[in-house]
Amino acid sequence: MSKRRASGDGMIRRRESGRWEGRFVVGHKENGDSIFRYVSGSTQKEMLEKLHRDMDAYRGADLTEDSHMTLEAWLDRWLETYTAGTLRESTRRSYRTYAEHYIVPRLGGRVISSLTPTDIQRLYTDLLDHGRVHDHPRYGRRLSGTMVRRIHAMLHSALKAAAQAHLIARNPTEGAALPRMEDRPRRVLTHAETERFLQTVQADEVWYPFFYTELTTGLRKGELCGLRWEDFDGEAGTLAVRRTLHTQPGGTLTTGETKTYAGTRTILLPASTAELLRKRQKTAGSAWIFPDPLGDGGPVRPGSASYHLKRLLDAAGLPDIRFHDLRHTFATQALASGVDAKTLSGILGHTNASFTLDTYAHVTGEMQHQAARVVGDYLTDVFGKELKPWQRTSGAAAAST
Repeated sequence: MSKRRASGDGMIRRRESGRWEGRFVVGHKENGDSIFRYVSGSTQKEMLEKLHRDMDAYRGADLTEDSHMTLEAWLDRWLETYTAGTLRESTRRSYRTYAEHYIVPRLGGRVISSLTPTDIQRLYTDLLDHGRVHDHPRYGRRLSGTMVRRIHAMLHSALKAAAQAHLIARNPTEGAALPRMEDRPRRVLTHAETERFLQTVQADEVWYPFFYTELTTGLRKGELCGLRWEDFDGEAGTLAVRRTLHTQPGGTLTTGETKTYAGTRTILLPASTAELLRKRQKTAGSAWIFPDPLGDGGPVRPGSASYHLKRLLDAAGLPDIRFHDLRHTFATQALASGVDAKTLSGILGHTNASFTLDTYAHVTGEMQHQAARVVGDYLTDVFGKELKPWQRTSGAAAAST
C-alpha cells in the first residue's frame, strides 16, 4: 500500500495540450488512497491562483469517498438517517418537500463537495424569482422571503451535517444573503367580534366547548384536538398539554410530541372553562375531550376544526381568519388585559418570554401608550392640572430638595 499522503499535499504539471494542471490532496479513501482536487489554467499563473485559492478553501479538510456523492443522494440520506428521532414527523415531511420541489431540481445532480456559496446564492435568487422549476405547472409563482429562509434553514442543517461527516470542507450556506421575512398580517378578533362568534356557536353542543376552550387557552390546533380526559384535572382546574395531533398523508391521524420542549406544560384554566369541561366530562363517551362527532370515538380531526371555524365565522358575519388566529386573539386580549409576557409565554408554550414579546410587539406598543396615560393621569391627580411640562421650581423650593 502506498504511503498515506497528508491533506493539502499537491503537485503541478504542464500537459501536452499546453494547459497547466494542479492537484492537491483533500481526503482519503477507506483503503488509504488519496482523494484529489484538480484545477487547470491556460497559464501557470492562472492555474496557481486557482490552486492556492482552493487549497485555502480545503485547508484542514480530510474528506471521505462519500464526498463524491450528489447533493440529492446526501439529502436522501440525511432525511432518512440524521433527522429520524430528532425532528417532528411533520417537519421532516416539510423538509422533504423543500428538497424534492425546490433544491434537487436545481442542484440535486451536483457533487456535494463542489457546491459553492455562489451556487447557494443563485438558488435563493431563483426561488424568489420563479419558485418551482420550469417544467412544473406552478413555475413562475415566486416564493416569499419567509419561505426561502425556511428552505435555507433546512439546507444549512443538512450541509452542516455533511461537513461534520467530512463530505465537504466548508458549509457553503454560511454567510448567505437572505431575504427579509414577510410575515403574513395577523387578523385577530376584537372583544365584540369574539362575543358575536361565541353567541353564534353557543347553540352548537359539539363545537361550542371546543372553540370556547380555544379562545380561553390559546392552544395550538393540534394540541387542542389531541387533548384526552387524563390531561384534565377537574378538581385543580388544570389542563396538561402533552401531545399534538397530526394528519398524515392519506388522512391517517397520529399523535406526536408538542412543537417545542416548552410546549409540554400544565396550564391553569379560567374558572368558566374548567366548569364547562367538568360538566362535559360527566357525559363523556370517549377518552378524547373533543371526539370526532362523525367518528367512532376518536379525536376531532384538525382539518374538520378548520372547516367548521370558517362555517361558523360565515354564520356570524365575521371575516375569514385562520384557526391559528384564534390563538393570536387569545394572546392579544390577554396582554391587553394586563397578563405579563412571562406568564403568557408559559401558557402558550413558547420557549421564552422574549419570543412572546417579539410576536406581539403591536400589543405591547399599545400597552406602553396605555401606561403613559395612566402615569399622566396619576401625576395630574397628585400635582394638579396647573403642572406644566418642564416647569421649574423656585430657588427656595429647589434648595429644600
